Amino acid sequence: MTRIGLIGDTHYPEAGPLWDEAYARLDGADLILHTGDLHVIDVLDWLEARCGAPVLGVRGNGDDGGGGRPACPEDPRLRPAHVLDVEGLRIGLVHDATLPEWPPHRTLETIMRHEFGGPVDVLVHGHTHVPEIEELRGVLLVNPGSPTFPRNMARSHGTIGFLDIDGARAHAWVEQLPHGERVAEGER
Repeated sequence: MTRIGLIGDTHYPEAGPLWDEAYARLDGADLILHTGDLHVIDVLDWLEARCGAPVLGVRGNGDDGGGGRPACPEDPRLRPAHVLDVEGLRIGLVHDATLPEWPPHRTLETIMRHEFGGPVDVLVHGHTHVPEIEELRGVLLVNPGSPTFPRNMARSHGTIGFLDIDGARAHAWVEQLPHGERVAEGER
């Protein structure tokens, strides 16, 4: 089994530092995926150092220098999108895969084709700061929310997520910080 920690929309420094509880919960993951809007590459370094796992991230709309923020520098861990094969499941990571769909221009299929070059089994995304786990046409959609700016509100304890991959099965859940209560759950 592979455990993947999910975090996004950390918005450092404007949201303040990551909560110690987020690091503690993500410690022990085999891999951590950041859904973007980190704003400084140091966030990936801190997660790797404190959680002991490799970290991959995607560029969010706040990581490109917009809104008066500096652009995140180039880093091999940070891309517009990632596609991973984990235990035979294809996992896509992108910042914004917000639905509902707006056919024919924005559908789950057009997002997967444009961002990942084809279908994925699990699509991990961020952008909304709102945790979500939903299955749509056989694809498990997971948004871990934001640990520092939940629902785009003021700084407070928000959410992180997890994805357990066991063979061809994926089990996802989102936890409320600081105590780890599950607020959403789903499988594929």
